[in-house]
Formats: sequence, C-alpha cells, structure tokens
Amino acid sequence: MRCGAADCYDRELPFRASNPASMIILVTGGAGYIGSHTAKALARAGHTPVVLDNLDNGYEWAVRWGPFERCDLGDAGGLAEVFRRHRVGAVVHFAASAYVGESMTDPRKYFHNNTVNTLHLLDAMRAAGVARIVFSSTCATYGTPQRLPLDETHPQAPVSPYGESKLFIERILHWYGVAYGLKSVALRYFNAAGADPEGEIGERHEPETHLVPLVIEAALAKRPPVGVFGRDYPTPDGTAVRDYVHVMDLADAHVQALDYLGAGGESTALNLGTGEGHSVHEVIETVERVGGRPVPRTDLPRRPGDPPSLVADASRARAVLRWRPRHPDLATIIEHAWRWHARE
Repeated sequence: MRCGAADCYDRELPFRASNPASMIILVTGGAGYIGSHTAKALARAGHTPVVLDNLDNGYEWAVRWGPFERCDLGDAGGLAEVFRRHRVGAVVHFAASAYVGESMTDPRKYFHNNTVNTLHLLDAMRAAGVARIVFSSTCATYGTPQRLPLDETHPQAPVSPYGESKLFIERILHWYGVAYGLKSVALRYFNAAGADPEGEIGERHEPETHLVPLVIEAALAKRPPVGVFGRDYPTPDGTAVRDYVHVMDLADAHVQALDYLGAGGESTALNLGTGEGHSVHEVIETVERVGGRPVPRTDLPRRPGDPPSLVADASRARAVLRWRPRHPDLATIIEHAWRWHARE
C-alpha cells in the first residue's frame, strides 16, 4: 500500500538546514494573484520558486519563474512526491479559499481547504525535514477593530469562517514551533492591490470581489457599474476606508521574511499595510483621474460585517524585516493595475 507523508514520517526527524542565500522555495497557491507576484520576487532574489497549485483559483499562465507542480494539498501522496522531486529549503504558503462572503455560507469548505489542508502541508514538511514557512495570513483575523491603526497586539476575534480558518493556522504554526521546531512568519495582509509594474502578471479572480479591479473594469466597460456598499459610514466621505498595499510590496515582504528566518529569526506575525486609509470614493476618483474615464456606480446598502475603517500599523514589519512599501501611494497602485487591465 502506498503511504503518504502523514502516515510515514519519523516523529523525531530533525528539520533539514539549508543555505538561506539561494534556495528552492515551494510556493503553494503560486498560480494565484499574490503567489505569482511573489514567485517573481523570489526569482529576482536568486531563489528558485517551485509553484504548487491545483488551479482551482490560479492560472497556469501566471507560472513563469520556475517549475510547476499541479497538485492539491489534500493529496498527501502527491505532496510527498513534490517534496521528493525538489530539494525544498522553505515554503511560502498562499493556497487557500479566500472569499469572506462565501465562507459565511460554506464554512466547511474554508475549514477544510484552509486549515485541514495546511496540516497536510505541515506533515509533508516534517517528513521532508523542511523547517521554515512564511504564511499568507490576513487582517481578517482581527475582526471588528477596537482601535486604529491596527497593530499586532490587537485582539484577534474573527467575524467570518475565512478569518477564523486563518487564525487557526496561526495557532497551529505556534504549536508546531513549540513541539517540532518549525519556524514561521505569518504575514497579515491588509488590502492587496495593483499589478506587476513591468506588466508581466496582474490580478484576476473568478468571481472578482476586490474593489480596485472592479472599479477599473467598470470604467473600461468590461463589467456593470461598480456597487458602492454604504454611503453613511462615520468616515470623511461616508464610504468605507481601507489600507491598500501594492502586491509587489507584499511579494517583497515574503522574500524578506525568508531572509529573516534564514538568518535565525524567531517565529512571529506581522502586519503588512501602508498605514494610510483610502475610501471607496477616493479609489473611484483616482481611477477616473488615472484612466481618464468615468466610473459608473450604483449605491447599495452596507454589507453586514463590513467595518467602517481598516488601517494597518506596520511598524513591526519595518523593524523586524526592514520592509518598507516601495509603491505606497494610491495613484501608483492604480496606475499599475490600470495598465494590466487595459491591455487584457
């Protein structure tokens, strides 16, 4: 009988050390939006990204900087084969279901795809002796803000199964560190936006729920008018405020997190954001200014659970990783995204 990683590892097997200067990095979910941009950043830094993706939400055209392994994290045997074929030095873990609204109606999918499948990945890592992981977490683990800006000491009280599934993984990483010596960095993103400045890859989701591409594609007449959910929030213009961070700045943070772990850094969790909030109305105005076209829109009621404002305090990421966004202004984020969507 064929035995998978979860059945066969030696529970006392030590993790394998590797050269942090140039490694083979397994990038789960690397055919998706942030994963593909991170694969490019890894290659630019001298690493070899091996993308593992089942293509449920990713695109093979986005895999351009290293080998591609089509595999589901639920396939323990296939996952073990991937680790056997590649001398993986560390893992960057993006693979997940990531629609907050869907998680409210189908929580099982989120706990299975996100939490259970991460356990399969960690078991395969242990079997292969791979000791370092950078995890794609989210500000959704904080839930409704009690104060702003949000720093890492803010209570974590998710209000969706999506956020809960990510918080479960953060706790699993903590206890795997205590019991097995796994070193991890959990990166809690705020609102990823933008596209590769060189135009090689960009943002595409099916269905699309992110504001920036929805607004841009409405301006380009590729979609119906964009819905503005709520005009009566306690914000300067009444629309919800979010912290938009450039996708390539997120990608760079993953490379810096790997460097940090490779240099012996301790496990930690860090926010990634610019520290500046922009309203829905500001995003629409900026798209109109950058694209030179009006954005058709429809006012809709607030969505349940949407907080008025989410803004990051990312000072710990600056201190621990020496990470600073290279593209912090909203106009640049939208310019890069506009170029990508306009050429598609």
